[in-house]
Amino acid sequence: MTAIPTFTGAAPPYSGGDPYADYRTADFPFTRYADLADRRLGAGVIAANDEFFAQRENLLTPGRAEFDPEHFGHKGKIMDGWETRRRRGASAGHPWPTAEDHDWALVRLGAPGVVRGIVVDTAHFRGNHPQAVSVEGTSAAGSPSPEELLGDDVKWTTLVPRTPVGGHAANGFAVCLEQRFTHLRVNQHPDGGIARLRVHGEVVPDPGWLAALGTFDVVALENGGRVEDASDLFYSPATNTIQPGRSRKMDDGWETRRRRDQGNDWIRYRLAAQSQIRAIEIDTAYLLGNSAGWASVSVRDGADGADADWHEILPRTRLQPDTNHRFVLPDPVVGTHARVDIYPDGGISRLRLFGTPTAAGAAALTTTHRALS
Repeated sequence: MTAIPTFTGAAPPYSGGDPYADYRTADFPFTRYADLADRRLGAGVIAANDEFFAQRENLLTPGRAEFDPEHFGHKGKIMDGWETRRRRGASAGHPWPTAEDHDWALVRLGAPGVVRGIVVDTAHFRGNHPQAVSVEGTSAAGSPSPEELLGDDVKWTTLVPRTPVGGHAANGFAVCLEQRFTHLRVNQHPDGGIARLRVHGEVVPDPGWLAALGTFDVVALENGGRVEDASDLFYSPATNTIQPGRSRKMDDGWETRRRRDQGNDWIRYRLAAQSQIRAIEIDTAYLLGNSAGWASVSVRDGADGADADWHEILPRTRLQPDTNHRFVLPDPVVGTHARVDIYPDGGISRLRLFGTPTAAGAAALTTTHRALS
């Protein structure tokens, strides 16, 4: 495994120009997984012990943090992140915080799952970032309150041990725990500011909930579907196509660069479980002059072997811009993987595959949920 680059210490004071010019970052291998703390999935920062300078909700704001050097309020510099006040010691004789002093925030994941990596981003926090961070996780049923999560009977598991971090940097941490988590506790030692938190991993849905739904979107991210690969990620991630709800703007879908050859673009998905697919939706919302011209959908049943053939369930079909297209299949089709091909290029905003897990698929969901919980 490639070592995760680490950053420590403060960044130089802002001297004007592009604030990201001296930002420290790296390519983290786990970012290919979906962000389980995405607000679109329903994630939230439900509590924090202190948010004097900047509110905790900023941690999960989509996009990178912004910086306005002239933006001040009555409490001081307004930052696009979560920032706590400076901690002090107990007396004039010992004015420094103790080694145990720290600030914390509770994060509810939008989709419970296995965490593969975490990014603690301290963008624009140059000399006011935490000295170190740590992250813990727990799995709680239902919708517990902050008070319940902080109770003595809740077991927290360390995902990221206390580790020094750098200011104005993307601090990445690989996580190697085969457990399902619903909530995280982010700690900064002893105080300071964090701009963004990203929690990359694989969704592990509740099989009881899916069984109650009956027919549902078996490729949706929140139900356990995921993107395995795509031909082009130039403008936007392919994972956008299985996010909840309809797209709200052009970059909330998947758009490829313009092709200058005779090929086509595609996305390959893994379904939540082996399922019987009954209906398809392909949405091109907000894609006007750049929507795909045509699209086809194929499935493969991995239960028949990794090299199982692809079977086309929707032949190449003309798409209209900014339109939700619906197709009812004449007969249910069993599959574990799906592929959408667009011709020749362009984009779609959402793909929905409505179906029901097979008996084998439902059993696999239950087994996985039990093993990881």
